[in-house]
Amino acid sequence: MASNIHLTESFTNPPDYSFPHHRISRTMRDPQKTPIVLVACGSFSPVTYLHLRMFEMAKDYVRQNTDFEIIGGYLSPVSDMYKKPGLLSARHRVNMCTLAAEESANWLMVDTWEAFQSYQRTAIVLDHFDHEINTVLGGVYTEDGEHRNVRVMLLAGSDLISTMSEPGVWSYADLDHILGRYGTFIVERAGSGMDQATDSLAKWRHNIYLISQLIQNDVSSTKVRLFLRRGLSVRYLLPNPVVDYIEQNGLYLEESPNTSTTNSEKGKDRDSTNTLLKKDLPAQQQVC
Repeated sequence: MASNIHLTESFTNPPDYSFPHHRISRTMRDPQKTPIVLVACGSFSPVTYLHLRMFEMAKDYVRQNTDFEIIGGYLSPVSDMYKKPGLLSARHRVNMCTLAAEESANWLMVDTWEAFQSYQRTAIVLDHFDHEINTVLGGVYTEDGEHRNVRVMLLAGSDLISTMSEPGVWSYADLDHILGRYGTFIVERAGSGMDQATDSLAKWRHNIYLISQLIQNDVSSTKVRLFLRRGLSVRYLLPNPVVDYIEQNGLYLEESPNTSTTNSEKGKDRDSTNTLLKKDLPAQQQVC
């Protein structure tokens, strides 16, 4: 296992921050398994059904193929300092994620630690979860009262693993920390191959779990924003409370002012808005 290269003493918390743990199962059902928490880091601008579906696919995979037991799941929206095109303010993104999580599975939560402060690398975010769950909360217990530390694991789409295999996008130290110390579940996304992407990550293959998408779903936040700017309906692409929130607050009617280059170290989705306009919308809806 990779060494812990990040110091918990360096953590800074946003004002009035408290770690959400109201949906963590503190007592394990099966003492023979390893307790894990799934963490999805992303823009979530806006959060879609595919983001939520990833957790359900991971739950099925874990139950059928591993000796893990999921005791909780988290959406961790990125900070405004991420400066990604189309990135709405953290306040709105957190509100939408909260609405989506509360309506969905009873084990999903939204952690605002990453969202309401300066940019934090994914490796640091996972360290934060490890610290809060195992050091502050004290981990979990079996029904017989035996203490267990919880393993934090990253949940991401295959587009993210593709960026991890690209030279120079992620630092080797961070990759070793994320994939070596924690591990990841990678959910197949349309247009992103998984096997080839993992070839260059062979060192950590034992900690990379690949999940096939049995029902193809290519909904993305980028496409949702395009639909909204064109005045098209996005209902049934997003949870209803999220659609209502977007309409009530008049969101995504114009291009976000955040148009600078994405911070490459994080390795998030880098779809080109102009390419999608031409490729994914009918000709009569394209912008000249």
